This record gives sequence, structure tokens and C-alpha cells, in this order.
Amino acid sequence: MAMASFSRRKASTLLSNPLCNNSKYSLSMARGFASSGSDENDVVVVGGGPGGYVAAIKAAQLGLKTTCIEKRGTLGGTCLNVGCIPSKALLHSSHMYHEAKHSFASHGVKFPSVEVDLPAMLAQKDKAVTNLTRGIEGLFKKNKVNYVKGHGKFISHSEVSVDTLEGESTVVKGKSIIIATGSDVKSLPGITIDEKRIVSSTGALALSEIPKKLVSSPITPTKRSHQIGSHLSDRPTKSNGINQISRTLSWAAATADHSYYYEE
Repeated sequence: MAMASFSRRKASTLLSNPLCNNSKYSLSMARGFASSGSDENDVVVVGGGPGGYVAAIKAAQLGLKTTCIEKRGTLGGTCLNVGCIPSKALLHSSHMYHEAKHSFASHGVKFPSVEVDLPAMLAQKDKAVTNLTRGIEGLFKKNKVNYVKGHGKFISHSEVSVDTLEGESTVVKGKSIIIATGSDVKSLPGITIDEKRIVSSTGALALSEIPKKLVSSPITPTKRSHQIGSHLSDRPTKSNGINQISRTLSWAAATADHSYYYEE
């Protein structure tokens, strides 16, 4: 996650000031910086992930007029929408399947058969994500953070043009701007991600059917790639991974060197 501040740095300096823990001191400073009766924001946050939405809420709590811009349309960033939370939700469901298949009988709990209902499993995952994203939106409303859903781009040091998800265009002005755009999926050279045969970490969390075999190859080692392999290995899927922990490897080197394979 990259974070930077543009224009006058008073508000962003305040947010990182250790004295912000002193509520009386920080509130009095924030009110001194805050705009009054102006369309200009004190703080604009580009990105609504863990870095962005927390910064936006904190700024608003300090009395600063704050707007958060998020292109996904749901808050929480990669972690909440297509990363940590959905992968752990699927991992939990897979663990329950594994326990029912291998452990329940020893406790006197028996079933005629244990099957995976993938659509129901994905629906449970989506429900967990939706509940949490709505919770963040509730915090925005409670703290009076203006929320703009759309893709933002700088047109000046203090202005962000936003193409909203509703198909409109608007300009958001701010004295200080925090860039918290987070991470995105990166492909390997010469390989096209089609989300069918070759899938990203995002696509792996929304597979329409359980694959018979899966090879996981993180560009950099991540818990998410291991969790995806783990939740699939609890089901009838042969899961292998290509790990690039020791050094950065080209795709050819990674596939040629079997020491970088591991069994989930």
C-alpha cells in the first residue's frame, strides 16, 4: 500500500502526530484546520481498504471534512473483499467438511454421506464479506465520512476527478490527499489470466466447480495463496504450489526447479 500526501500537509501531519491520542488536543487542532462552509475537503482519501477507510474515519473523528473514494463499490479493500476474509471463510467451511468426513464418526456422529455443496459454500463466503463491508459503511455514516464510489485520478495537486459507478463524473477537492490504493493482481510474464483455466487469487475464490488439480504460484509468498490451496486440498482436489520465497524467479526457472514445489 502506497500512501502520500499532496498540497498543504497540515491535516495529514495531524493524523500521524502522536499527540492525536490526546483527544482534546487533536480536536482543537483539527478544528483549526477544518474548512467551514466550503466544497473543499480537508482530507480526501483515495482507496477504501484497511489503510484508507481507517484514515478517513480517524480524520472525520478529528473534525475534518473527509471524503473517501473507492472504485470497487464496497469498502474493505483486497483483504475484506477478495483476500483474507473470503479465503478464511472458505477455509473454515472446508475444515468443517473435513471434520464431518474424517472425525465426526469417532464422536458418535454419523452421516450416510458427506458432500460439498459449492454454491452454498460460496454463498456463505459472500454473506460474511457483505456483512463486514456494510459494517464499514455504517461507520462512515456514523462519523459523517462522504463516500464516493468510483475510479479517481488526479487532475491537479488538490483535485481528483472521479468516474462514478453510476456513470457520472465529478471532481473532489481536498487540502490534503491520502493515496491508499492498495494492491492488485499481477500476472506472470507471457501468461494471460482468463479466470477459467488460469485464475488469479480473486478468481480462485469464485470457482464455479471444484477442480481436480490445482497449481498455486504466488508472485510473492502470501498467506492467501496458501489458504486457497488449503481449502481446496480439504476437498477432492490435488493441490500443488510453486513457492518463490528464497529469491525472485522467472516462470521458467520456477517450473524447472522442483525444489520450489510443495505439497499442501
